[in-house]
Amino acid sequence: MANLTKEHLDFFSTLGIKMHTGLEERKSYGHDETEDFVFPPDLVLIPTKTEEIASIMRYCNEHAIPVTPAGARTGLSGGCLPIHGGILVSMEKFNSILHIDTDNLQVTTEPGVITEVLQQAVKEKGLFYPPDPASKGSCFIGGNVSENSGGPKAVKYGVTKDYVLNLEVVLPTGEIIWTGANVLKNATGYNLTQLMVGSEGTLGIITKIVLRLLPHPTYDVLFLVPFFNAGSACAAVPDIFKAGIIPSGMEFMEREALLWAKSFTGDETVPVKDSHEAHLLIELDGFDEEQLMQEAEKLFGVLEAFETDEILFADSAAQKAALWNLRRKVGEAVKTQSVYKEEDTVVPRYQLPNLLSHVKQVGERYGFKSVCYGHAGDGNLHVNIIRGSLTDAQWEHELPLAISDIFQEVVRLGGTLSGEHGIGYVQRPYMPIAFPEVTLTLMRNIKKVFDPKGILNPGKIF
Repeated sequence: MANLTKEHLDFFSTLGIKMHTGLEERKSYGHDETEDFVFPPDLVLIPTKTEEIASIMRYCNEHAIPVTPAGARTGLSGGCLPIHGGILVSMEKFNSILHIDTDNLQVTTEPGVITEVLQQAVKEKGLFYPPDPASKGSCFIGGNVSENSGGPKAVKYGVTKDYVLNLEVVLPTGEIIWTGANVLKNATGYNLTQLMVGSEGTLGIITKIVLRLLPHPTYDVLFLVPFFNAGSACAAVPDIFKAGIIPSGMEFMEREALLWAKSFTGDETVPVKDSHEAHLLIELDGFDEEQLMQEAEKLFGVLEAFETDEILFADSAAQKAALWNLRRKVGEAVKTQSVYKEEDTVVPRYQLPNLLSHVKQVGERYGFKSVCYGHAGDGNLHVNIIRGSLTDAQWEHELPLAISDIFQEVVRLGGTLSGEHGIGYVQRPYMPIAFPEVTLTLMRNIKKVFDPKGILNPGKIF
């Protein structure tokens, strides 16, 4: 692909788009939250209109210049890293909620809106946008769509793909299209909307998003359940569902995950005994308070079959917020402890005990410690591999073998490589574990149809 020349820079200057050319600014846009990777682009462009992005893409396609779209850069798979240089297109100025349709329970938004800001805006109208990744206070809704993000409420309400109705997209060749229609049913041709969701910015740049909404639940209750055995905590998850209970959140945290989160936040209100190996954070929600309490009693009945310590009931909004804050801060807390790698595994939820056991066995073989947490209700386990005292050789050469071992077991258990973080840059080598070559070839060919010159977010997924 072409390197940027003075002629190229002169053209972008004529567009009247804000740009950054200084090294420090380019470095700041050249990283996300994936380990310590930094890939400065040659130029940062910050457009404000769809037509400006179309002009950028037409020119870059003509001159074979790589383009990497980026949002809030909170990703954990390196999906927005400009690994081939070129241009980084930041969507930060596409930050308006365009229309909240209370009649049809829909919202039309630009991709640079912070997810929590969107959630609060629709909540003021009595509406609910459920997907809530841990970084919801900083991540952009466009990045959520690009990665098909989930979060704690996915267990009951689904992930981002379950709410996207229609998208305005700029193609790599510069054309502007809408992928679908603002309707709940659509059996008209191929589903381009769902193809774009989770495509990690490799097929087009999303400039408008239409999401379906729900009525906002009136009541919720939250419990923190300590388990003396981590495997038992995982084993309790499918039994809760088999009892007819569908939590609005069911999060798993190993002992050290919770301890590190407490230390990171300074919150010492939650007791963690030496005998506690893991905790489940369980939320129930609904519109009938009496029915919710009956469901809670049923939940306690299921938990009686397992060895748990005293269950903590959050009886105020402040306590609920504090518990959720601990869970959401686990990822950041792990970063403060050591260099680490996070794998975003997902298996059928009844296989969680087997996956957790295998992760620990692999750690013993390769000499690393792991701290695990995640969305137990949908089988999504975040495996944080702590570098600790591993040598450079072990970290660089032996650890990929260990990760491959974990992924092979994940697939054997009926799961796959990523539940919500995407493949991006760091998980590319492991894709053949999840898919046969014929499937990978189909995916590569889809990429070629959308992006014949391979300029958009090159080097990701494949």
